[in-house]
Amino acid sequence: MSPEELEQLVKQGLERFYERRIANLSRLQLFDVLQRKNPYLLRAVGIRSASELVQDLLKQHILASDETIFGDAFIEPIALAVSGGKKSSAEGIDIEVEDDASYKAISVKSGPNIFNSSQVGKMNEQFDTLRRRLDQYLRQVRKQFDPILGAAYGRKALPPNNSRRYRHIAGQAFWEELTGDPEFYLKLIRLMKDYPEQHRRQFEVEMDKATNRFVRDLLNEFAEEDGTLNWEKLVEYNSGKAGQRRKHPSSSPSP
Repeated sequence: MSPEELEQLVKQGLERFYERRIANLSRLQLFDVLQRKNPYLLRAVGIRSASELVQDLLKQHILASDETIFGDAFIEPIALAVSGGKKSSAEGIDIEVEDDASYKAISVKSGPNIFNSSQVGKMNEQFDTLRRRLDQYLRQVRKQFDPILGAAYGRKALPPNNSRRYRHIAGQAFWEELTGDPEFYLKLIRLMKDYPEQHRRQFEVEMDKATNRFVRDLLNEFAEEDGTLNWEKLVEYNSGKAGQRRKHPSSSPSP
C-alpha cells in the first residue's frame, strides 16, 4: 500500500468516526443518559448546578461511546485493509489472514483491556469454533491455526498459556503483525495530520446543542423553581420501581 493510499484510508476512517459520533450526539437525550448513571455518585461528588451535572454526564457518555465508535469506524476497517486478509464471518473474529505457513484468525480490539476469566473463556470458544470449522482444510494445506487477540494500542506480546489459547498482542506488535512494518503504528498518527481539526468544529456545534437540550430538560424536570436540583426526583426517575417511576414522553431508546 502506497503512502497516499494509506493516508486516504486514515482520512476516510476519521470521516466515518466523526460522522458517527456527531450522529450519536445529535440523537442523545438527557432522560436516556440519566437511566444509566449512578445518581448517588453524582450527588456524592458535590455537583450542585445543572450546567455542572450536564457537563459531567456528556463527558462520561462521550468517553465511553467514542472508544466503541472509534474501534468500529477507524481501527477495524484499517486493520482489515492493511492485513491483506478477509473479513471473518465467525462470531467474535474480525479478520482471517492466510500466509504460506499459517492461518491467522484475528479479533481486533481498540484497547488492551484485561479480560476476566469468563471473557477469556468465551474468546477461547470462539477461536475453537473457527478452528474446528477449518480443521479439514488446514490439514489438507498443512497450515497452523494461529488465533490472535490484537489491540490497536498498548504494550502486549503474550503467547498462549494454559487458560488463554491465543496470542494477545497490542500496539506496535499488533500493527507489525498485520503489516510487517515496525513503524506502522507511528505512521497512523502522523497521517492524521489536520483532519481531526477539520471535523472538530461541526462536533462542537452539536455538543453545544446537546448541552442546551440537557440543561433545559434537567431544569424543567429535576429542579425547583429557584433552580436548585431536586435529587430525590432524579433518583426516583433513575431507580424507582417500574410502576412508580416517573416517565417522560421525550425519552427514547439510546443510540
